[in-house]
Amino acid sequence: MKPPSVGVLGGGPWGLALARAATHGPCETWLHSRRQQDADVPGVRVTRELAELAQCRLILVAVPSNLARSVASELGHHLDGSHVVVHGIRGLSGPELTTVSQIFREETPARRLGALGGPVQADELAAGRPSAMVVASEFAEVAAAVRDALQSDRLQIQAIRDLRGLEWASALVGCLSIGIGYGQARGDVSAGLLAALISRAVDEAATIAVAAGADENTFYGLGGYGDLLASMALVDRPEVVLGRELANGVGLAEAREKARLRVEAVELVPRVVAFAKLNGVDCPIMNAIAAILDGSGDAAPITRALFRG
Repeated sequence: MKPPSVGVLGGGPWGLALARAATHGPCETWLHSRRQQDADVPGVRVTRELAELAQCRLILVAVPSNLARSVASELGHHLDGSHVVVHGIRGLSGPELTTVSQIFREETPARRLGALGGPVQADELAAGRPSAMVVASEFAEVAAAVRDALQSDRLQIQAIRDLRGLEWASALVGCLSIGIGYGQARGDVSAGLLAALISRAVDEAATIAVAAGADENTFYGLGGYGDLLASMALVDRPEVVLGRELANGVGLAEAREKARLRVEAVELVPRVVAFAKLNGVDCPIMNAIAAILDGSGDAAPITRALFRG
């Protein structure tokens, strides 16, 4: 039997979307999932064995960020230096805000690592609607492998070298998208104010990430500004849904349920605020989002943050 070409680790909506996208290309596609219902994904071979998935040279990881280290540790027993590992996880781990690529570097022998980011969403990717994403890696062959597996007339993939920057951009855009949803749901926040929110939020996020060693230019491209801009149109984006529900007076627990998918940003926002404070970075918008999440803010923390001098 011919060895599989690309393996997807994670049977949630994002993992399924990546697996379906891979079926449009020339690669044989495998999916590692413990969910029985995933057994009927057209064109995808499903396995519950990591050793079988490790036959793939390229592995795309699509699990929640809180599982990244345990998954990396388990997967590491089956990998060697020939593997290319690329994650699509929108989060940073622990109070140290460790990137997911660093976790895989620590827990596996894989060194050719990368990350996916940008405005593409699971539902539109699964439905085959035209979209775009970013792959970041220090190694050109990683970007080439991802393009070979996923790029098609339905999905364009931009490659950059700033891996740390894309990981921070993806995580911070997830946080800021809560503010977009919150602002959209408020009757006194106009389209112009939302545009101002996006512009200032990108500047703020870039400043925070530069303190972590990222390239600020990454935040003004598809993986940062483009990703956040898409939040204005993606009404079903989980972070946007959560922000909208909070603006409508729904409690955080219920808002998370209405978002359907796990919103990594809920736990991440206060850690980002702490990081910014430690590094002397002013972050009024992120502070406002933290206040929205913990209920300590007043009726218009986002609007007030926009007009700070």
